[in-house]
Amino acid sequence: MHPDLSFDQAPPIDVPFRFFLTAPLFGIAAGLLLAIVGGEMFASRWMPPALAGTHLLVLGFMLQAMCGALLQFLPVAAGANIWRPRWVAGVVHPLLAVSAVLLVTAFLSQRSGLFLAAAIGLALGLGLFAVVTGIALWRTPARGATVMALRLALLGLVATLSLGILLATGLARGSDWPLLALTDLHAAWGLGGWALILLAGVSYYVVPMFQLTPAYPARLARSLPLLLLAVLAGWSLTFDPGAAGRQQVAFIGGVAVSSAYAVSTLRLQQRRRRKVSDATFLFFRVAMLALLGVFVSALAITLLPALQNEPRGAVWIGLLAIVGVFVSAINGMLYKIVPFLNWLHLQNLCGMRAMPPTMHQMIPERRMRGQFYLHLAALGMLLAAVWWPLLARPAGLLFAASCAWLGYNLLGAVGVYRAFKTRIRADASDRRS
Repeated sequence: MHPDLSFDQAPPIDVPFRFFLTAPLFGIAAGLLLAIVGGEMFASRWMPPALAGTHLLVLGFMLQAMCGALLQFLPVAAGANIWRPRWVAGVVHPLLAVSAVLLVTAFLSQRSGLFLAAAIGLALGLGLFAVVTGIALWRTPARGATVMALRLALLGLVATLSLGILLATGLARGSDWPLLALTDLHAAWGLGGWALILLAGVSYYVVPMFQLTPAYPARLARSLPLLLLAVLAGWSLTFDPGAAGRQQVAFIGGVAVSSAYAVSTLRLQQRRRRKVSDATFLFFRVAMLALLGVFVSALAITLLPALQNEPRGAVWIGLLAIVGVFVSAINGMLYKIVPFLNWLHLQNLCGMRAMPPTMHQMIPERRMRGQFYLHLAALGMLLAAVWWPLLARPAGLLFAASCAWLGYNLLGAVGVYRAFKTRIRADASDRRS
């Protein structure tokens, strides 16, 4: 166990769980949308169904999981106590969920009022989340690469939110702003400045802790978030909608930095002390290989003239990044975080009176591994469907089934927690009577 973890500061278990249990629902919706629309969704990333599906994943699946993880991770691993976490979760969670639905509906229906409503909801929900977590991170006495990465990731979230509100307002008002170039910048901040820096910062803790690897190299752990932020800041400060070459250089620079993190993680996994490849390990390995795939694909699109004007190239990279990297990594982390939190809270509840179920009993390994193989099949078919559109509908159904299985596994863990908690309380009542 990591020596700096402070489990006595953990929030109530329902705080992160409400986010974790909501995330798979958005993944199911994204898969079903693809199954309904079909190959047209992959013709270009600017198609309304493609934009809707993208935001089901990034605002629904990813953001729900990441916000829930941060509310749990900050007080336990960073000593950053969240102010009234149950109240914050009770406000932020529904605002994010409803706003994501509104934005997806806006893309599909092209109704300007829905864009504005979604922007207001996201501003309120993510604004509150950023303020509360920002104050906690500012006040914590903890230092180190993880805390620095979390602080920088929060800056990335604020930048992503600001650009998103600007874009939603522009779409609602029919503005003549350079929306396509702003969208590229918004996506870069969201995936690189927020999601990837957060993933790296959290992995500095959870990869050595749960996968029994050596620690990340100190120089890489400190420099990776700063380099990513520098690339994004340089792109933003010199923003020019007509400078496609400059944007391409910034993108290649960002994914090159990201590939160093992927290589380092894969090397650490090779040196792990326990050579057991459980579902968490497999999901995280796929995520790192997909991150390397993003780098190779970006180079290929840049260097090969035949791919430079191919709109499906951007769709390919988007799927590799969102589904291959982030959905995979989140799956793997949820399969460690949820059983561990169950065990921790049950252990605190029963003390020495009884032994709570083990983490392996919370979610059996065979069910996690089965869902991993389904996710891998869905990812492969999604990538193939970019070039062979006839595969789009079955790919969507596979992805929806994978997310449904994830949700089923998480609900099963909650069921184990509730059953054991009820038993402990019943035993305590029997002893008193």
